[in-house]
Amino acid sequence: MEFDFATLPAADRYKLLIQVVVPRPIALVTARDRAGRINAAPFSFFNVMSQTPPLVVLGIEARPDGTPKDSVQFPRESGEFVVNMVDFAMAEAMNVCAADFPPGENELAAAGLTALPSTKVAAPRIAGAPASLECRTATVVDIGPNGRSILVGEVVHLHIRDDAFADIDRLRLDPARLDIVGRLGGISYVRTTDRFDLRRISYAEWLAREG
Repeated sequence: MEFDFATLPAADRYKLLIQVVVPRPIALVTARDRAGRINAAPFSFFNVMSQTPPLVVLGIEARPDGTPKDSVQFPRESGEFVVNMVDFAMAEAMNVCAADFPPGENELAAAGLTALPSTKVAAPRIAGAPASLECRTATVVDIGPNGRSILVGEVVHLHIRDDAFADIDRLRLDPARLDIVGRLGGISYVRTTDRFDLRRISYAEWLAREG
């Protein structure tokens, strides 16, 4: 099967893309506006894109009426936000934060999550998150007629739960202790409990193997 995205309806493009590009990490974004209101919402159109500079990128669609969501408007106004990674223990609370709360309502409180002060940004991080990336807004790019925004953040500080390390001296994390979940299509998610190792080989090793 093949699909021409120039003619395929947007809903069908979305349905196919979220099932093909999997698993996707989940960014539970916390942000604060100039008035001090806190917003928390999860996004799976998200990933890290660079280590120098250290950049994360999120794709955030507008509300049905075309107005921007707080998750992009707050970082645009304040110039900062926090990406909290989601582990299995936080999955249900993350799902509560995904509900369509009215603007200004505290999703963290509704989900039973606790906010903690960040180190370098005013937006809070989430207690219990396996990792939290404090970000300064690098740029916001508004794309297309439907209010899609690309939020790019530069990571300025990183929190990782102490018990997630397998070897702190070598900065090696234990994926089982992190227990981070990813998004599949529809209502499906995945845990990082089924893994395998595959060492990257050099061209010389490939030649020796093929010869």
